[in-house]
Amino acid sequence: MKARSDMRRAVPITFKGRGAADNRQGRFERQEREAFDDGWEREDEAERRPHTEVTLTQARSIISRNDSPDIPFTQSINPYQGCEHGCIYCYARPSHAYLGLSPGLDFETKLFAKANAAELLRAELSRPGYRCEVISIGANTDPYQPIERKYRITRGVLEVLSECDHPLGIVTKSALVERDLDLLAPMAKKGLVHVFVSIGTLDHELMRRLEPRTSAPKRRLETLRALNEAGIPCGVLVAPIIPFLNDRDMEVVLERSAAQGAGIAGYQILRLPYELKDLFKNWLERHYPLKAAHIMSQIRQMRGGRENDPRFGARMSGEGIFAELQEQRFRLACERHGLNLHGRNQLDATRFKPPAAAGQLSLF
Repeated sequence: MKARSDMRRAVPITFKGRGAADNRQGRFERQEREAFDDGWEREDEAERRPHTEVTLTQARSIISRNDSPDIPFTQSINPYQGCEHGCIYCYARPSHAYLGLSPGLDFETKLFAKANAAELLRAELSRPGYRCEVISIGANTDPYQPIERKYRITRGVLEVLSECDHPLGIVTKSALVERDLDLLAPMAKKGLVHVFVSIGTLDHELMRRLEPRTSAPKRRLETLRALNEAGIPCGVLVAPIIPFLNDRDMEVVLERSAAQGAGIAGYQILRLPYELKDLFKNWLERHYPLKAAHIMSQIRQMRGGRENDPRFGARMSGEGIFAELQEQRFRLACERHGLNLHGRNQLDATRFKPPAAAGQLSLF
């Protein structure tokens, strides 16, 4: 039923601890919803906190494969679907639309834990035709988001990979990765693992709005130090770079990360696929209304006049003067702080042994 024309459109509320403010419609939903102000908003509305719901699922497969030239891996594992970190810029948000859920609040409050992930991984690695290549964990949603403390799906996956001497890369914004140093450190000695910690800004207030349930920037720097001290090759991912919001922080993030032991670094420019465009613009209007138009204008300049450019080769880095400037700043800062001197370390895929071979001694 359509709202009356004299009613004002509702302005979404900012929920403490959440990135999105509402449940924007996904592109596959058949019914169209329109929010409007009916005059009945409660005074304590802004204090409500949407709670997190976790559904245990039985996945059909666990290793995802891709052939994108923009991504430095061909295999990945995502132990969870949806992410409680609530990063408003997350390019994985639109994936919730395939479940008939919103990429907005649903993405960070209605989560799915793949309970059979370790079991499936063991089966897939045991197949006769399996070809060992680096598996990336955390490519879509963070493997160490808060619910991992309880469900330990990521931990189970690492146990299988460790048993099989399978190479892996991890990307996370969470200090919880330190819990698994007992598995990662021995793997690192065999050249089987590297860990990237994503740090887009050291501004705590900005981080709280952008990434409300991630580890604080200072804590992530401490995680880099812990990984380095444990002998685990680690790096920093400065991402995403958002024009006129956190781009000023690139050099200081790289400097502080190198000081804590990071040896490699990367960066990515913000991209806004599908429903993410409207979610991000809504977030800007709520938190940075005076900058919103300027930020979106620069994003369009990097994307050929559009808010998103899906083309391979351009979608991660953008084009134009601003994008070229970021590339130069990144290169010079890496040179100054000794990052990427030897390129990304090559992980050893020759040690791999299928799970059946790894566990056969238990029969005796």
